[in-house]
Amino acid sequence: MTQDSKLAQAIEKGAFIVTAELLPHATAELTVIEKVFGVLKDGPIAVNVADNPHGPVLSSLVGSVALIRENIEPIYQLVTRDRNRIALQSDLLGAAYLGIRNVLCLSGYHQTLTTSFEAGNSFDIDSIQLIAAIKKMNEQGVLLDGNRIEGRFSMLIGAVANPYLAPLELNILRVTKKVAGGARFIQTQAVFDTERFQQWLEAAREEGITEKVAILAGVRPLESVGEAEKLRDTLTDLSIPEQVIERLKAAGDEKAQKKEGLAICREVIKKIRGMKGLRGIHILSGGKESVLPELMVATK
Repeated sequence: MTQDSKLAQAIEKGAFIVTAELLPHATAELTVIEKVFGVLKDGPIAVNVADNPHGPVLSSLVGSVALIRENIEPIYQLVTRDRNRIALQSDLLGAAYLGIRNVLCLSGYHQTLTTSFEAGNSFDIDSIQLIAAIKKMNEQGVLLDGNRIEGRFSMLIGAVANPYLAPLELNILRVTKKVAGGARFIQTQAVFDTERFQQWLEAAREEGITEKVAILAGVRPLESVGEAEKLRDTLTDLSIPEQVIERLKAAGDEKAQKKEGLAICREVIKKIRGMKGLRGIHILSGGKESVLPELMVATK
């Protein structure tokens, strides 16, 4: 079934795409999130709503509906860590009913990397299996158990990729499986090491992946040395070159470090913007949505 979201149309037209991220808070007051709606309206074609990435926060489903009410197109994130296949499919049906047309499928960080490290997990299916399940719902109109979906179901499927996972051959194989399963766009983890990212992108291009799916490179402004070191040490699959950390250290106080982090992010965008096979930029704000307008200018 043909998807009709703005993001789907941009992919079909071959446009250069910019998406952004909304990181919900641990709150039941939508006014807390509504404060950032103004900057989210200014430029990105669609906005991801993170699904409990570091612990319990306002649900991605509710955040996505809040964006729709503000005429901002959401990308509903769905993590398999916290739900079995029954809950995942139920949430997808609910999301489609509520007007959500884009979904990003993730397995999610293990709960020990969140604030709820004692929580149990599901991992009934992984992100690749979830992608295949949604494709089946789209194209055949049936659930995993064979039951038919009443009425129309249509969801643009997205996936994530980490350009730094080694070995490169297995990394590309995993991406290939996601594309074969039905993913139409790929958002990558934050790019700080542009040389390694280019190697990964070239490998993806050689495998024909870039012709089948829109790859959007993740970028993230670092706010301080402390944030950079914490990300590097906690998320060991994220590559932050030592020279990036040294630049932040040399910048001076916290205000200067924040300014330097933005400068580094703009430089990364400039370096990767014209790489062959890249279809767009995904701005990972890490909860700092106020920086979006400045970074949007760099994507032009």
